[in-house]
Amino acid sequence: MARAGLAGAVRVARWADRALRPGTGPLRGVAGASGAGAGDENGSGAGTGSENGSGAGTGGKNASGKATGGANASAKGTGGANASGKATGGATASGKGTGGAHASGKGPGSDNATDNGTGGDNGSGRAVGALSDAAAERAARELDVTVHQLRADWDTARLAGLVEVHGAVARPGWRLRAWDRDDAAVLRGWVALFDAWSLVHPAPAELPPATVAETVEAVPQLLSFLQLSAGPVPVPQLLDLLDQRVRELRTERCEIPYGPQAVPEPRSPDATVPPGTDPGADPLDATPPLPALLDWALHALASVGALTCDDGQATLTPLGSWAVWVKLEQICVAAQSPAGHIEQSAEDMLRGCARLRPNAARSEYRAWLAARDAGSAITELLDAARGEDALLRGLAFEALRVVGAPAEPDVRAVVDETPLRPYALLWLAEHEGTDPEDVHLVLTREESTWLWVDTAAAVADHGEAELLVRHLDSAPQPTVPALIDEVRTVGHPRTVQVLVALAAAHPDPALAKAVRRAAFQVHTGGV
Repeated sequence: MARAGLAGAVRVARWADRALRPGTGPLRGVAGASGAGAGDENGSGAGTGSENGSGAGTGGKNASGKATGGANASAKGTGGANASGKATGGATASGKGTGGAHASGKGPGSDNATDNGTGGDNGSGRAVGALSDAAAERAARELDVTVHQLRADWDTARLAGLVEVHGAVARPGWRLRAWDRDDAAVLRGWVALFDAWSLVHPAPAELPPATVAETVEAVPQLLSFLQLSAGPVPVPQLLDLLDQRVRELRTERCEIPYGPQAVPEPRSPDATVPPGTDPGADPLDATPPLPALLDWALHALASVGALTCDDGQATLTPLGSWAVWVKLEQICVAAQSPAGHIEQSAEDMLRGCARLRPNAARSEYRAWLAARDAGSAITELLDAARGEDALLRGLAFEALRVVGAPAEPDVRAVVDETPLRPYALLWLAEHEGTDPEDVHLVLTREESTWLWVDTAAAVADHGEAELLVRHLDSAPQPTVPALIDEVRTVGHPRTVQVLVALAAAHPDPALAKAVRRAAFQVHTGGV
């Protein structure tokens, strides 16, 4: 079902990979617009709380300004995806109107902006990552579809991670490469699309942006109710639940201004009251257009295949039920953090896991990851790995093994960083299915020696002297003298400390003396 729902997106992504790639380089052909567009997998905004959602916040990836939150946030500034903004901004000004991917504003725009204020570097008025007109027309002609359908499939491919856009360059995502051989990649791609439902089917412009954002934030509760009901649910029942959740959100927000407030003028006895309006009602408690908002949300979720709406009832599809169940399971896993590190930073979490047994540590990694979107978690782990503590470096890549395939692009990107290179190469070899006994063969002799020194530094800092001596058995060199010779030239910043610690721990006086001599030579720059 997931493959069928994304068939059009896969088709256009493969066409782009084949037709727009210059030689062996990355595929090109996306518009050069720099306006804020629909958020990608790592965009922020109130969503369904999955690997890509990040709670209530400003709209899509490039959004800025004050907002109630979510992918459809109301903002003053450069609007997010579907955000309403009032700005005279720079090259990405959205003007006064609905900014972002579906913008049509009337503001002053920028030097390069089009008349409608949605400007971009090429004046096409299209969002970041949209195909250029020439590429879209060519693709539509070759794939025998309309340009409108082609652009919709392209947007779906981006949201599902089948295509990754970097500026004016697009590359095939890892999910596209794994599509035919990895069912998990297909499911993750559909979940990414499911998370972006409010971008796939944007809210009508006439709906108030603030209440749209509240609806986006309330949808996870509606989906949970549908999943627990395990059958059709009348739309009026969902409407009552939505109304209750929106009121709860407003109560939780409860923004009370500080300082003296103006006293409202008393209503004139002769003032007319609109029919059906309570003259004593709080204007902030005015009923939002919830039926229209619910109708939009249900149809948007139906458009991505998460549910069906028939005869005044909504029912989760098997795929939608599975996705909601997975998210509920993630919440439960996060709530059962074995060692209680779920709210800590990656570095503190890894330090806390250092003395846990491997299975317990992996459980803690899973709980910590379940509470975060994949992108930010991977970034945090790699930042921790770049620190001076070699132990955290090794543990960070153990946690990345729990992340799995979503971490591949980021791990591949750090291969050229010397401290991370051996760990990244081993991670990639394991991920690509290399036999565990042959994984070490992906490293050169120099890289293996660097990794040995790094691991020895972790043992010296956190282990016992006996462990450091036993660590000699894992050296890539057949003899200790050969190891010392190569360690002196590998250039690891902890070489001297490792050699000094090894000399102090080794029971053989002659060998300890040779190690101390090597440490002194490295320290003084001698040969």
